Amino acid sequence: MAGPRPLVWLDARNREQPFPDPRQALRQPNGLLAAGGDLSAERLLNAYRHGIFPWYSPGEPILWWSPDPRAVLSVGQLHRSRSLHKAWKKQDFACTLNADWHGVLRGCSRIGSREGVWLGTAMQRAYTELHQLGRAHSLEVWRHGRLIGGLYGLSMGGIFFAESMFSRESNASKLALWALDALLQSRGLALLDGQVASPHLMRMGFTLWPREVFLGSLPSLLAAAESAEAWSIPADLGGDPTHLPPQRLPPAP
Repeated sequence: MAGPRPLVWLDARNREQPFPDPRQALRQPNGLLAAGGDLSAERLLNAYRHGIFPWYSPGEPILWWSPDPRAVLSVGQLHRSRSLHKAWKKQDFACTLNADWHGVLRGCSRIGSREGVWLGTAMQRAYTELHQLGRAHSLEVWRHGRLIGGLYGLSMGGIFFAESMFSRESNASKLALWALDALLQSRGLALLDGQVASPHLMRMGFTLWPREVFLGSLPSLLAAAESAEAWSIPADLGGDPTHLPPQRLPPAP
């Protein structure tokens, strides 16, 4: 009986080195595909195009994953609970887009769960480069000028790869997901990738796709035309602007 496939090691000096076929990922731990390489924008974008993402602890080799199944949400199908509807209608918050990228990264790195393990300095630098290239975006939720929640991820064609989210007050991360879902609808995106299932995501309406289905859907999603308009929060998703920090208030007409 054949043993498990040896882990593929990527050469950090060769950014054009192809990733192994994600279908070859290990079953235990679920989805582990390769190690090594680097976190250059070129390699990261290539990874996402093939349904692969990095996840590792600082001080350890970079690990690359493609889990089976995959937690995804069809845009527009987010489940909005009664308590979330109440929080949304109350409008005692405000949403912004790309207004505090570093604040969102700090929030995600300190929540003490899966995200708190892997979002070290090197990862923050790498995703900040993607942010500067216009590929990665942050969505912030504010109340009384304080950042209470948010999320960030990558947009490519018709898919948004959500990387992490955080919440400092009840419902803050859910409000961020609601705003993101509405934003993606307005831009014509079709799928929100949550990577690994969690009870929180499943309660919000995410479903599990076999990896084969997810990989089979990627080519058409990535080929979808991207909106030429700049990323911005629709006016009806901004909430009450008095809840934004003063320096983020919109200019007077």
